[in-house]
Amino acid sequence: MTNVDWDAEAASFDEEPDHGLRDPEVRRAWAGRLRGWLPARAGDVLDLGCGTGSLSLLASEQGHRVTGVDLSPAMVTLAREKLAGRDAVFLVGDAAAPPVGEQRFDAVLVRHVLWALPDAGRALRHWCGLLRPGGRLVLVEGVWGSVEPVGIPAERLTGLLAPIAGRVSVERLSGDPLLWGGQVTDERYAVVAVDPSGQEGGEAAAAGQ
Repeated sequence: MTNVDWDAEAASFDEEPDHGLRDPEVRRAWAGRLRGWLPARAGDVLDLGCGTGSLSLLASEQGHRVTGVDLSPAMVTLAREKLAGRDAVFLVGDAAAPPVGEQRFDAVLVRHVLWALPDAGRALRHWCGLLRPGGRLVLVEGVWGSVEPVGIPAERLTGLLAPIAGRVSVERLSGDPLLWGGQVTDERYAVVAVDPSGQEGGEAAAAGQ
């Protein structure tokens, strides 16, 4: 999987129900989840390993300004076409070290990327550093396959996040067939980690209301 030629896969990538989100019900299911994971107010979202931009488009439709990064130039071309005319920028680059300079984001969104990186802990630390105070890291991951499973279990991911993130929550996704275009039996989940540097101030403000 890590040696896949993603440029070659780009043309057919959206044929998978959860990639292209072409089915209205699948699209609504992902839009609903994304609304719960991303900040309620419009903000800057970094979509890493954005592929053809399907999640970027949902985030844009919810009012967010999107920066997408993918290693595949062909994927980036399709994403730019998909979000043409929207407040979105797509860059060719490594998701583990995205070429965004000093820019910081209200949310970093990463789906099905972390498990394939050689140093997951290092990537997580870098991504947390791209967040504004109180920002959130949204990771959609899983473990796929029964003969030779690949992926990253939720427990391992939350363990990696524990020393570097603030509040971490896990949302199990395997039981929602609308997300995948059918029933699945493997482990699929989302983890939302809130940047600790803005958490305390937010809680204090809430307590003072």
